[in-house]
Amino acid sequence: MIVNSKIDYDASYDVVVLGFGGAGATAARFAADNGAKVLMVDSAPEGHEGGNTRYSAQLIGSGDDFAEMKKYYQKLTAPMTLDEEMVDTFVNGMVNMRDYVQKYLGVKPCSLREYLPQMQSGYWEYPEYDGVKSYDFTTVHKGLFDAALWQNLKQQVVDRQDKIAVLYNTPAKELIQDVTSKAIVGVVIERDHELLKIEARNGVVLATGGFENNQQMIEDYLGAKKLAPVGTMYNKGAGVKMAQEVGADMWHMHNFESVGLFHGMAFAVEDGKRGRLLVGPQNVVASNGSSFVIGDDGTRYFNEAEENRHGHIKNHGQWKVPMNQEHPYLIFDEVKKKELDSDELIGQYAPYTENIIKADSVEELAGKIKVDPAVLRETFDTFNQAAAAKNDAEFHRDPTTLRAFVAGPIYAVKMEQGMLNTQGGPRRNAQAEVLDVKGQAIPHLYSAGELGGICANQYQGGGNLAECLIFGKIAGENAAKVKNDQVTVDAETAVKPQVSLASDIKKDNFATGKNQYIGKSNTGMGDEIVVRVTVDDQKNLQNVEVLKQAESDDYGLKAIKELPDEMVAKNTYDVDAVSGASSTTRGLKDAVKDALDKIK
Repeated sequence: MIVNSKIDYDASYDVVVLGFGGAGATAARFAADNGAKVLMVDSAPEGHEGGNTRYSAQLIGSGDDFAEMKKYYQKLTAPMTLDEEMVDTFVNGMVNMRDYVQKYLGVKPCSLREYLPQMQSGYWEYPEYDGVKSYDFTTVHKGLFDAALWQNLKQQVVDRQDKIAVLYNTPAKELIQDVTSKAIVGVVIERDHELLKIEARNGVVLATGGFENNQQMIEDYLGAKKLAPVGTMYNKGAGVKMAQEVGADMWHMHNFESVGLFHGMAFAVEDGKRGRLLVGPQNVVASNGSSFVIGDDGTRYFNEAEENRHGHIKNHGQWKVPMNQEHPYLIFDEVKKKELDSDELIGQYAPYTENIIKADSVEELAGKIKVDPAVLRETFDTFNQAAAAKNDAEFHRDPTTLRAFVAGPIYAVKMEQGMLNTQGGPRRNAQAEVLDVKGQAIPHLYSAGELGGICANQYQGGGNLAECLIFGKIAGENAAKVKNDQVTVDAETAVKPQVSLASDIKKDNFATGKNQYIGKSNTGMGDEIVVRVTVDDQKNLQNVEVLKQAESDDYGLKAIKELPDEMVAKNTYDVDAVSGASSTTRGLKDAVKDALDKIK
C-alpha cells in the first residue's frame, strides 16, 4: 500500500514486529529495551507461535576464533559470494555468542563440544573445510530438541508486557509506504476478520520466516512439487510478498535446508500435515540392511547410508540437496520390515504403519507403485548383486550396510523430501535494513531470521538460530531509533494519538476448590503446561486436569491424553515417558510435581 494522502490509523506504535518466532521475539525485546513501544503480531494461534525456533534442536552456532570462523563460513558459502560486512557481522556475533547468552538471556551458556563430544559430526558438519574446528554449538542448558531456547526468548517478551503488545491469529497483510520518501510508515493487519492500519513511527521488522507452507512459492523458487515441512505450519511466505510489494530485492530464493531420514526425507504425509523429523537411530535402521530408495523412474539415485548434511549430499565435490522426486519409495524385505516395526518411533508412526504396500513379487510391487516393472526388477537385482559382492559400484554405499533381500514378500512405503526451512527473502545489509533492487535501504524497514537468511550455499547447523539472535538484536535496536527523516503525508492524516491494542498475553486465572492445586511447567515442547491436581485427604492423587497446553498434535497430544490417567492410577507423577514425546512427558510431569509440591 503506497500512500500520500489521509490515513486513519487504528493504533500507533514506535515499532511493529511481524512474526513471533526467535527473530521476532529478539527484535521486539531489543526494541523495547531501547525505549520503543512495540506491537508484535503473528499469524499462528496462541501456543503455536515460535516459528521454526520452537521446533529446532535449540543449537546456536558459535565459535572461539574470528579469523578461523570467517574462513569456515567463506568455505561454506563458496562458490557463492556474500557482502563482506555481512559475513563479518555474522561471524563476530557467533564468536561472541556465549557472552550474548549470558548477558541477554540470563543463563550460563553450555558448549555442546564439552557435554556431547560424540556429536562431532553435528558441530563440525563440514570437517574437510578450513576453520571448522573453531565452530561449536551453544545451548541455554544441557539439552536438545526441548524448546528451551524458544521458551527463554518468549519469556523475555512476557517480562516486557508493559512495552510489548502481542497479537495472535493476526496476520500482517501489507506494508504502508510513503509515496515520496519510500519509507515504511505502518502495516495493515487482519484482526478478527477486520483490516486495521497500524502506524509504525520508527520502524517495521519483518520476521515472518520463510515459505515452507506456500506451494506456489515452492514450485516457483525451489522447483519441487511437494516438500513436507518438519517445522512450523505457519510460514507461508507473507514476508516475501510484502517485501516485494515495496520494492525489495530478493536473495537466496533457491536455498532450503532439510533434515531427516536418508538425504533429509520423511514418511509421506497428507498435504497440510507436518512431516515427522526422524534422525539418528531411526536413520540407521532405515538405511542399513535390505532396503533401498527409488526415485520416480524406479531406480536408486543416491547412497542411502551416507549421512546427509542438513539435506545436502555429496555431488561431485559440492554438497547439494538432491533433485526432488515426486514419489520416491523405500523398498524393503520381510527382515527389514520387522526391524522397522520394532523401532520405538517408526513402528508406532501412522504414516509408516498405515501406508505399507505389500507384494509377492517385484513386478507386482512395481504395478502397485506405478513404476516400470523391468526397471524396478533391474534395480532390485543390481542391489542384491552389490550386497552379495559387498561392492555398490553405483553409489559406493558402505559394504557393511548392504544386505541382500530374502525370498518372500517385498514392501514399499512412500517417502518425500522434508523441509526444515527456506532461506530466501528480502536482501538485508549488516544493519538489518531491507534493500531495494538498487542496493539502497528501504527507509524504516528491517528484517531478521530465516526471511532472507544469510546462508547462500552449504548450511552448518546452528546458523539459523544464531542469525535470529544476531540480526534480531540489530533489527530491534535500529528500528527503535527515532527517525528524523521527513515522511510526506497529508496534513489531514488522522493518527489516533497513543492508541494501543489490547495484548493477547495476559495473566491466567485458574480456579481451585478443596484439595485442588495448580501446577505449571515450561519444560515441554510447546507453550506453558498448566494442570489442576485434585487429591484426597490422605494426599493421594484423584484427578489431573490439563488446563493449558500447546504440545504437538501427534505424540505430544498422545502424552497429554494418556499420562494423567496413568498418574492417578499409579498415584505418582513419575511415570514412564510416552515414546516419541519425551519433552511433553517431562513438561507434564514437572507441572504435576509443581502442583503436588504446594500441598502443605
